[in-house]
Amino acid sequence: MDAKEFDKQYRKRLGKLATTNIADAMDKVGIRGAVIGIKPLYDCPKITGRAVTIKITAAGAVPSKYHLGVRAIDAASSGDVIIIDNRGDLNNNCWGEILSMGSKMKGISGVVVDGAARDIDACREFGFPVYARGAVPITARGRIMEESFNEVIRIGDVQVSPGDIVMADINGVVIIPAARFDEVLTAAEGLMAKELAMVEELRKGVSMLEVDQKFAYEAMLKK
Repeated sequence: MDAKEFDKQYRKRLGKLATTNIADAMDKVGIRGAVIGIKPLYDCPKITGRAVTIKITAAGAVPSKYHLGVRAIDAASSGDVIIIDNRGDLNNNCWGEILSMGSKMKGISGVVVDGAARDIDACREFGFPVYARGAVPITARGRIMEESFNEVIRIGDVQVSPGDIVMADINGVVIIPAARFDEVLTAAEGLMAKELAMVEELRKGVSMLEVDQKFAYEAMLKK
C-alpha cells in the first residue's frame, strides 16, 4: 500500500494499539514479528509507519558512494519509518542529528536502529523519535557504510521488507508483514477489546479469578 492509503485507512486504527497488542496478535496468527532489545533512547512518542529499510556493512576497500541514510530519506514518504540493519552493533553509530533533522523535515515518523545511534540530546531537543539498542559518541565515517537501501533486511530475528508496517513504543518494536497487515490488525483489535473488558470487570470489583476464568486469558491466543 502507498503512504496515502496507509494514512487514510489504517493509521488511526493502529495508533490506538500498543506493540504488546500487535505482538500477541502475531503470535495468534503464527507470525514472528517482535524485536527484542530495541528501545526508545529518550521519552519518544510511539511511532508507526511503512518501513524504509537500510542495510549497513563495514567500511573497507570498496568505497562508500553515498552518505548512509540519505537515499532512504529522499525516497521516504511522510509518515514512513526508517529502519536500519546494523546487526545489533553497539560500537558503531549509524544515525545522528543531521539524518534526524533531514527526516523530520521530510515528515518521517522516526527511526528504528538495530545497533547504535548518537546525538540523542539534539534529537530530543527537536523532537525526532530514535529507537535503538544504545548510544555512542563516535562517527560512522571510516567505520561503517550503507550497503543498500529498500531491500529485505533482518532486525533482531525478524525479516523486514520495504513497505512492511513498523510500530515502536516504550515496550519495544514490532514488524507486521504488509501482506498480512489486515489479518494482524483485526486480531490485535479483538485482543485489545477483550483485555479492556477484563480491566473494566476488575475495576467493578470482580475477583481476579472470576475475570480470568470468564475471559479464558490463557487460551486467548489459540486459533
